[in-house]
Amino acid sequence: MITSGQMRAARALLGLDQRQFADLCSVSLPTIQRMESSDGTVRGMIDTLVKVVGALDRAGVELISDFAQSSGVGRGVRLKEVVAHGDRLKPAKPAGQPARGRSNNAA
Repeated sequence: MITSGQMRAARALLGLDQRQFADLCSVSLPTIQRMESSDGTVRGMIDTLVKVVGALDRAGVELISDFAQSSGVGRGVRLKEVVAHGDRLKPAKPAGQPARGRSNNAA
């Protein structure tokens, strides 16, 4: 099981906005928005939950359940190991689109 708080924290840990996270998980943006806005444990299609949890796992995020061994208490997320920022999985950007916040015009 994954909670909406875990999803938001994991996405923040990876430095992704909701659209990038949806692309990484191969699900729609409204699906991610709905999952992240739910109360407590995320409910949804099993296939969708598997995609989200699998994408987080491939990106190096470990989901921590209530009773998992940890120095803290409660649910949370943590990176499995230290990974160079550029080595983390990133969603593919459609060809021909400039990076966000940058212009194609030369100054």
